[in-house]
Amino acid sequence: MSKYFVTKSECSRHQIFPGVYINTCAGEKTMISIVELEPRSEVLPHQHPHEQMGMLISGELTFTIGDEKRTIQAGEMWRIPGGVVHGCVAGDSPAVAIDVFNPIREDYR
Repeated sequence: MSKYFVTKSECSRHQIFPGVYINTCAGEKTMISIVELEPRSEVLPHQHPHEQMGMLISGELTFTIGDEKRTIQAGEMWRIPGGVVHGCVAGDSPAVAIDVFNPIREDYR
């Protein structure tokens, strides 16, 4: 195993909601994840103290962040300060997103 390069199979994998899977890789202070969502799967509204930023790679997500709701397409990004309630629902096709957390989410290691 390289100390600088990581394959997806070396990442931690969790099912965080029905139909929603996350593969994570942590450094010293930051964590990056690949999130795979089955069609119409839902990330239920939740909050955590971690700052979160992400980018949709494929598919469509309807996000609710705080009091804002928006449907986003591949290439669009989001930023969620710690403590803000957020969630999303995937569209009619699978979706893939990249999320970055700071500090590291120990529950996803």
